[in-house]
Amino acid sequence: MGSRTTIHDVARAAGVSVSTVSKAVNGRYGIADATVQRVLDAVKDLGYESSLVASSMRARRTGVIGVLLADFEPFSAEILKGVGAAMHDTGFDLLAYAGSHHGASDGWERRSLSRLSGTLIDAAIMVTPTVVNAGTEIPVVAVDPHTGRADLPTVESDSFGGALAATRHLIELGHRRIGFLAGRPDLRSAGLRDAGYRRALTDAGIPVDPALIGIGRYELEATRESARVMLGGDSRPTAVFAANDLSAIAVVDVAHQLGLRVPADLSVVGFDDVPEATRRALPLTTIQQPMRRLGAVAADMVVTLLSGGEIDEMNVILPTRLIVRATTAAPPR
Repeated sequence: MGSRTTIHDVARAAGVSVSTVSKAVNGRYGIADATVQRVLDAVKDLGYESSLVASSMRARRTGVIGVLLADFEPFSAEILKGVGAAMHDTGFDLLAYAGSHHGASDGWERRSLSRLSGTLIDAAIMVTPTVVNAGTEIPVVAVDPHTGRADLPTVESDSFGGALAATRHLIELGHRRIGFLAGRPDLRSAGLRDAGYRRALTDAGIPVDPALIGIGRYELEATRESARVMLGGDSRPTAVFAANDLSAIAVVDVAHQLGLRVPADLSVVGFDDVPEATRRALPLTTIQQPMRRLGAVAADMVVTLLSGGEIDEMNVILPTRLIVRATTAAPPR
């Protein structure tokens, strides 16, 4: 592999000094148009790109917005698509960053921001951060923060209302033994989905049965184990609401392994409406949260802050809606 093209290579190719290349690349005055064009032609021919770090030291701006992720999973991937689409014509570049947790799940945002802010990025969008008090001077917006609303701008979906709608859908179909597969206990949105499930049962006069509640933590193996316990007994539920789509898909798979037919023997509802929800042999009934819209709103917020503007609403909650597909039906007689 050849060495990286440097500013000295461009200077030699254009027959000018290094300082002239710097002035031409950065649009400074005092250089003849023909010389600027010669430098730019050399830059193009050699594929030279000036260092973002060096540029930021000169201009104190990088023109880059960072999206900090705990992991590249379906939810964060959809958020990232929404951010990218919203930033398309803003003139800002996008940097997606998932730093190493070094065995710790909490506080990853602080480590990531300390590495990137001021040198590589001008602002940041944090997706499902564990903490929002990240201690940085650059503009920061949080999407679906663990702790919910904060002093910095946040964007999230109506998790409570979505869970309420999911459980009511199952009740309206005639189900009375409705299981719930919970997400991460430390995530506020997961707690709101638990609360929405319980409220729907209470409103319908159906007792909440602890035996019908499992915790999957949004982890595949934990979800499968909870589903096996829930569906393996004689008093199994006739329907399950899972706190996200990947958990719901795992429930469907476990049900099939146990010889249960979906939805004839067991109805299943998820939450998110990730692309995988429609790619199954049985498309998943789910609560659709506007994931790309979450990313787009966060991007609009951060660009507004960078331009010196004011945000109209600091804590935005976007609506969710029920999408009925093939995994729900009336309970077996």
